[in-house]
Amino acid sequence: MILDTGKLDSELLKKIIFGKIKYKNDDVKVRPGIGEDCAVMDFGDFDCVMSTDPISSAVNDIGRLAIHITCNDIASNGVQPLGIMLAVMLPEGTTDADVEHIMTQAAETAAEVKVEIIGGHTEITPAVKQPVIVSTAIGKITAGGSQSGNDMQPGDYIIMTKTAGLEGCGIAATDHEEELRTAKAPDGTPLFDDDEIRKAQGFLDQVSVVREGVAAGNIGTHGMHDITEGGILGAVWEMCQISGTGCEVWEDAVPAEPEARKICDYFGVNILRLISSGSMVIIAPADVKNEMIKAINDAGVNAAVIGVIKEADQGIRMITKTKTCGAEGEGRISVAVDPPYADEIYKIVKR
Repeated sequence: MILDTGKLDSELLKKIIFGKIKYKNDDVKVRPGIGEDCAVMDFGDFDCVMSTDPISSAVNDIGRLAIHITCNDIASNGVQPLGIMLAVMLPEGTTDADVEHIMTQAAETAAEVKVEIIGGHTEITPAVKQPVIVSTAIGKITAGGSQSGNDMQPGDYIIMTKTAGLEGCGIAATDHEEELRTAKAPDGTPLFDDDEIRKAQGFLDQVSVVREGVAAGNIGTHGMHDITEGGILGAVWEMCQISGTGCEVWEDAVPAEPEARKICDYFGVNILRLISSGSMVIIAPADVKNEMIKAINDAGVNAAVIGVIKEADQGIRMITKTKTCGAEGEGRISVAVDPPYADEIYKIVKR
């Protein structure tokens, strides 16, 4: 069977990845699982938290995104990243200026996030056609302090930080800038103006979730998940798999910038299924929901309640709009949320 572009779907992960892992160490507290961003290991008085991620769908901003995507995973456990390692694979024809550009981005971004680049590997290889970086981040926290989606329960609220489609639309506006500048509306006028393109490119300045992750972790969550491949719907679906719960997501409540919606409409992609590093799903117990939102806001990050956790037998569902033919006009329906599939970003990068 030929597989689709993007990360493997959940069933394949369970069957041919997780199912092949036989040896287990007693010092490992959190192992691979659908929706688990990090491994957690027992280091005595502290827990060691680790995560690894590739970045391959961006070119111009790959250095900074490589830092953010993995540090975001560490932050999803409520942990400040400590160190990061980068394995950088570059295509033939790469120049020293190209390498300097990538590493300058990585170094500056690491300084912003306050994580040290502690090692890695760099090579030129015919195995890749464009730059690929695999980053591995490490954090530490007092033993037992890591946040876990296993704590989710019916009645918890689903909080989303920032807005949908940040990374995907930022990549589209940066790597396909010329196409957007020449795109025309039906009347022949430019479809995008300079301000719209610049604002969308600036989305990539917002792709860190360390501030909100640490702030929410200090209050105490029932789990967090940064919104990467699969978008907001994929992130919520995966979290429900961890906890064995259902949920209800309110489509109207999901925040998105008008420039992001416009880019998604142009490329024909679903913003709710588009990679959105920079946004985080936070599961808040009902009694601390308001305190949680205030803590996130105090950290300088916007947050919105977009749904609620339900019993497992109620399924993973989204309340969405529908148009009726009668006098009732616009209504609401509940639709099942499908498991994550190939991220919408690949519809853009393949152009």
